[in-house]
Amino acid sequence: MWNKTVYERLNEKHAFSKGCGGADRIEKQHLSGKLTARERLELLFDKNTFVEVGALVKARGDKQFPSDGVVTGYGYINGNIVFASSQDFTVNGGTLGENHSQKICRIMDMAIDAMAPFVTINDSGGARIEEGINSLAGYSGIFLRNTRASGIIPQIAVILGPCAGGACYSPAICDFVFMSKETSKMFITGPAVVKTVTGENTTPEELGGAAIHSSKSGVAHFVYDDDAACMEGVRNLLKYLPQSNQKKPPFSSCKKVDESASIEDIVPDNMRQAYDVRDVIMTFADKDSFLEVHKDFARNIVVGFCRLDGEVIGIVANQPKVFAGSLDVDASDKAARFVRFCDCFNIPLLTLVDVPGYMPGITQEHNGIIRHGAKLLYAFSEATVPKVSLIMRKAYGGAYIAMNSKNMGADTVLAWPIAQLAVMGAEGAVDIVYKKQIKSSDNPEELRTKLVSEYEHEYLNPYIAAENGYIDEIIEPSATRERISQTFFALRSKKKQTLWKKHGNIPL
Repeated sequence: MWNKTVYERLNEKHAFSKGCGGADRIEKQHLSGKLTARERLELLFDKNTFVEVGALVKARGDKQFPSDGVVTGYGYINGNIVFASSQDFTVNGGTLGENHSQKICRIMDMAIDAMAPFVTINDSGGARIEEGINSLAGYSGIFLRNTRASGIIPQIAVILGPCAGGACYSPAICDFVFMSKETSKMFITGPAVVKTVTGENTTPEELGGAAIHSSKSGVAHFVYDDDAACMEGVRNLLKYLPQSNQKKPPFSSCKKVDESASIEDIVPDNMRQAYDVRDVIMTFADKDSFLEVHKDFARNIVVGFCRLDGEVIGIVANQPKVFAGSLDVDASDKAARFVRFCDCFNIPLLTLVDVPGYMPGITQEHNGIIRHGAKLLYAFSEATVPKVSLIMRKAYGGAYIAMNSKNMGADTVLAWPIAQLAVMGAEGAVDIVYKKQIKSSDNPEELRTKLVSEYEHEYLNPYIAAENGYIDEIIEPSATRERISQTFFALRSKKKQTLWKKHGNIPL
């Protein structure tokens, strides 16, 4: 028998590492509305599956920082292996030092080697000042691994406290960012620095709270009420994601829904009337399967995952109830990023088109609508997963092209009978083409109305496009789910060979 002092010492070491920053700091963490690092991991992983790695690591020198302020390990989520790190704010404010960063880098390396998702939970005061350049080097190692893992394994960042300075850039490289409404804060420079440099008085919430990052900056993809809800949100998202770029998304038996017959009640044939495109998605997506991503940012476009016959697909849809569904700077960024994620991880894409064009105006031009709009063109052209488009109503100008048009590489383009494909709407076209005739007419308004009606009948219909091969099939709305399902089934084994290149140069 081994000497019992061996086990006593082992138990003592483990007790120290799992004691966080002590009872007082744990209580303070709870009073601030936050869970501890290990409590979060317990909620994230399937029960009793989390295995901690590097529990006995401590900070350099004589500092008594249990686990050096971060818990790392792996376990199962929804029955699949996932790797994670969780910063411990009760230990020196969760600050990042040399060994702290090395633990995170080690678990990231394990995730990449295992070809499994990585989840990082951020709750930290930033770089550990007393460790100087070693802290900055630590961040560099994390950023490098984030970049190397990008497109290989899903990476999810969860902000459940402060995340300031250089620490923000690891979540920014990740695929998805979660924040909680009350406790999450992300900013490069805090209120004190902003005050010193600009003279502006701000609060942490105004600089980088969840509301700001989910609606204005677009940094956050999901916002939940608290830590527990965020952990459940991550678990739910992972149900739609493959383990790596070598796998397909997980299949899940869901109740099939076909309410396509109700589409005519949802979508008006009057092009000036708005509707909620999410109601259209609900008519064909498997029951309760639609998971919207980035829902509060760039609301003129809707992106998200759903299931169709149990298989995961990604959806990009114009939202006519916001800016008539036109594409602007933020909508282009949002959609392009989502398209590229789906392409990385073998998720087929469905595009629902009802777009009047790119948003006009000096603000959009000065903010770079040319550059940002090109991102969406690039993303769809680059994507090799099955790509299906449904033109619902308007498909005008360059925005029609950008929304996965036939000549941009769409495998199948469907359209409803009310679809309109043109350079612009009838009224704008008539004002340009027939300007002189209208001006010289005895009754300009009557002639204009007549010409608009004739233009709509002759040119704003899907049949010309179908005759020229730009639309594969014009379908009745009641056949929407059936046709979409059949098309994706036919494309399920699609393989697209591309010319070798190191990588493209997307217009960032």
